[in-house]
Amino acid sequence: MANIIKIHKDDNVAVAIEEIKKGDTFYVDGQPITAVTDVPAGHKVALSDLDEKTPVIKYGCPIGNTVCKVSKGEWIHTHNVKTGLGDLLDYTYAPVETKLPHKQEAYFMGYERPDGSVGVRNEIWIIPTVGCVNNIATAMAKQAAGLVKGSVEEVVAFPHPYGCSQMGDDQEHTRTILADLIHHPNAGGVLVLGLGCENSNIDVLKGYIGEYDEKRVKFLVCQESDDEMADGLALIGELIENVCRLERTKISASRLIVGLKCGGSDGFSGITANPLVGRFSDLLIGRGGTTILTEVPEMFGAETLLMNRCENEALFHQTVELINDFKNYFKQHGQTIYENPSPGNKKGGISTLEDKSLGCTQKSGSAPVKGVLAYGDRVKTAGLNLLSAPGNDLVAATALASAGAHIVLFTTGRGTPFASPVPTVKIASNSRLAGKKAGWIDFNAGVLTQGADMDETAEKFFDFVLEVASGRKVRSEEAGFHDMAIFKQGVTL
Repeated sequence: MANIIKIHKDDNVAVAIEEIKKGDTFYVDGQPITAVTDVPAGHKVALSDLDEKTPVIKYGCPIGNTVCKVSKGEWIHTHNVKTGLGDLLDYTYAPVETKLPHKQEAYFMGYERPDGSVGVRNEIWIIPTVGCVNNIATAMAKQAAGLVKGSVEEVVAFPHPYGCSQMGDDQEHTRTILADLIHHPNAGGVLVLGLGCENSNIDVLKGYIGEYDEKRVKFLVCQESDDEMADGLALIGELIENVCRLERTKISASRLIVGLKCGGSDGFSGITANPLVGRFSDLLIGRGGTTILTEVPEMFGAETLLMNRCENEALFHQTVELINDFKNYFKQHGQTIYENPSPGNKKGGISTLEDKSLGCTQKSGSAPVKGVLAYGDRVKTAGLNLLSAPGNDLVAATALASAGAHIVLFTTGRGTPFASPVPTVKIASNSRLAGKKAGWIDFNAGVLTQGADMDETAEKFFDFVLEVASGRKVRSEEAGFHDMAIFKQGVTL
C-alpha cells in the first residue's frame, strides 16, 4: 500500500511520501484510490476527477487551476496545473486571532557586548568596502588565523564585488548592508578594509556606521599604507586582544533573533521542514524572542495569510506595500511576476508559485506580525518580523544577518552547502537528503514522515538551535564556509 499524506481536510490532492506506481492502491480518508499514472515521491496525486479550470487545493488553499481534465489517481504537476495568480491585487484587512501562550523561560550561552547587544559567536570580521581589496582581505584572514587565541573563534573575511561603480539604490544598499554587518554583535571586532578611491570609501561609510566603539572597529585604507598586510595584521591583533578574554554567559532566549529562509525546496518542505521551523518560531516568540521571515517573491500567493496576522492595520498596509513593491520591481524589469518555482523545485514536486509560497510561509508559524522591515533595516520589535529581500539564498540570508539575525534557519529539500555571515542551520525536508549530504545537513525534519511526533521534534529542534547559539558549530562553519551577497538592481558604471 502506498504511503501518502493529505495535508488539509479540504484538499483535493495528496502528496506521495514514496513513489507510487501505476496500479498501486492507496487509502485517503478511509477510501481506496488506484493510481492511474506513476507519481514520483514528493509529488501530488488527484483524489477525485477534476474538470478543466478546476482549482487544485493543497494546504486548504488553491495552488493553481487544472488546464485539462484530470482523473482520480492521476499525477498532478506542471503538465496539467498552472498558476492562478494575477498581477497587482487589492487587499482587505481581515485580522485573525494569533496570540501565542507564554512559554517557560529558556537560555543560551552567549556574549554580552558593551553596547547592550548579545552575540552567539566571538569572531573577528574583515569587511571590505570595495571588491578591489577582496583578495587582500581573504589573505589577511588566512594569515591572522595564527593570532587567534582565548575565546576568539575565528577571523573571517567577507569579500563582495561592490562598493564602486554603483548608482542610486545599489550604492545605498551596499553602504547600508556593510554598516549593518559592522555593527553585528556576532563580531567581537571588525576591521573595515578600504582601497581609498572607491565611491563607498571609509570616510563615506562612516556616515552610515554612525557611533562605534573604537576598540571594536578599526579602519585601514590600503592606498595610504606602505604595507597593508602588516598594518592589517597589527590591527587584527589589537581587536583580538580586546575580546579574547570574554566568556560566554547565561542569556535569556528572549534576546535571540533568528532568520527564517528556505531554498531548493521540494514537495516535502511544506510538510516537514517548514512547519517544523514554524513551530520553532512560535516556541521562541512565546519566550519573548524574535524571528524574521524574508524572500518576498515566495510570499506571492500566500501573502493574505500573513497580512491577516498583522497586529494592526498600519502593519497590514506596510505588508501590502512590501508585496506590491516587489511585484512592481519585477514589472519594471519586464519580468513575469510569477516566474517561479525553479527547475529544482519542480523536480522535487512543487508545481506553481502558490504551491511553493503556501509551503514557504509556514516557516512563520502562527505568531502575529509585529514588524515590517525594508531591505537594510535592523529589527527593532520583538516577535515575528517580515523583511523585504529577494528569494536568492545568499542575498536573503545576508539581509537576515544585516537585520540582526544571530542565526539563520535554512530549510531545503535539495541540499546546499552555502553559508552566510552568521551560523546557517540546514534543515533537510527528507531523510534521503539528510543521509546523502550529512556534511551539509544539520537537522533532519524528514523523520516527520516516518512517524516522529511534531511537538517532540520541535522541542528537540528548539534545543538544538540553543546549542548552536551557545557555540555548537553547524556544518558550514565546520567546513570553513562564510558567504555574503548584496541585492543589486541597477546600472553598473
